[in-house]
Amino acid sequence: MQKRINIQNKRARFDFEILDKYTAGIVLAGTEIKSLRLGKASLSQSFCEFNDRSELFVINMQIDEYRHGGHFNHKPKAERKLLLQKRELKKLQKEVTTSGLTIVPLNLYINDKGLAKLNIALARGKKQYDKRETIKERESKRNLDRVKKDFNR
Repeated sequence: MQKRINIQNKRARFDFEILDKYTAGIVLAGTEIKSLRLGKASLSQSFCEFNDRSELFVINMQIDEYRHGGHFNHKPKAERKLLLQKRELKKLQKEVTTSGLTIVPLNLYINDKGLAKLNIALARGKKQYDKRETIKERESKRNLDRVKKDFNR
């Protein structure tokens, strides 16, 4: 029985305003996918970037070394190529260069066919006061839920 692998980037929704979402395939080596199936990955400081040949890569994504890999193991923080359709790549590159937006990974999962997929988002960085507003909304929602729970007793 294989458990569901769904690795989240929790900081992305707090630090960025999400504008558009895409699902991309990811090119992985043998030991990378084995380590990923064990849930040994992190997206916390990662971001996406285009190279000079208009290919999209994810940078700073941590996939721990596979324990039984030996000398065939991969580098934990290697750049990994993302697979999207050509029109999606052109649209993303145009938005990034003209508008100054960034591409951030939201979550990494394995689909039903056993392929690794990465949900990425076109995002705009939040200002400090926007982050404070997010915290205030979260706190007020928590307090409201607490009052509702006490009221129902």
